[in-house]
Amino acid sequence: MADTEPYLTLPPPRRPEETILVTRGVKRHLVRLGFAVVEELPLASGRRADVVGLSPSGDIWIVEVKSSVEDFRVDQKWPFYRLHSDRLYFATSPRVPLDIFPEDCGLIVADAHGGEILREAPEHRLAAATRKATTLRFARAAAVRLHMLQDPRVTGNVEIG
Repeated sequence: MADTEPYLTLPPPRRPEETILVTRGVKRHLVRLGFAVVEELPLASGRRADVVGLSPSGDIWIVEVKSSVEDFRVDQKWPFYRLHSDRLYFATSPRVPLDIFPEDCGLIVADAHGGEILREAPEHRLAAATRKATTLRFARAAAVRLHMLQDPRVTGNVEIG
């Protein structure tokens, strides 16, 4: 197995408890909408998306989770997620002021129990080749992670894309 995707076997990045709870709520909400979801998906650009949703029709949504004003202010990578998704959302806790988030992105408020879309994200359709590549990354990451849960003795890394 290749050593190019160590995130598959390393512990997830340390994140504040608030981020973990918001992420859980976002994933639950997307699943209720019919999406399959993968957390911390590596993208072709080398960046990692917090939550990626794949709809039954093949639409790809990226949700960037921000648990505080400071978390949002220090992040300069989120505009690049548009290159890998049909819709880009921010998700945050009810405790974070909503006016800090850009109007040209969707907005989800979430907690550990679920979420709600407060503002729909504008659609910017992916090119067919990008859609295929991102969908394959999604499928491979989900399959590898499932295999690792089912067989804890699997220790190698698998190249996702």
